[in-house]
Amino acid sequence: MKTIVRSILFAAVFAAIPLAAQAPDAQDQQLLTLVKELAAKQSQMADNESKIDTKVVDLAEALRVARIFMSRAGGSHKPPPKK
Repeated sequence: MKTIVRSILFAAVFAAIPLAAQAPDAQDQQLLTLVKELAAKQSQMADNESKIDTKVVDLAEALRVARIFMSRAGGSHKPPPKK
């Protein structure tokens, strides 16, 4: 998904570069605005994805520690399902 968005972004940027050298008209300005918005959204999505990954890792560690304490306390617990 990321590679598709990046390739579209690069294609749009490379298409906009020759147009930027000429006198920009309304369509060119709209295209440049859309490319900038797309780049901003893409970086925001990457930041959100890294935050989600961090939270998943933290949750997995908390579950692992809870299972260790539960087994030491003598309670019954189920091991994680095997994939």
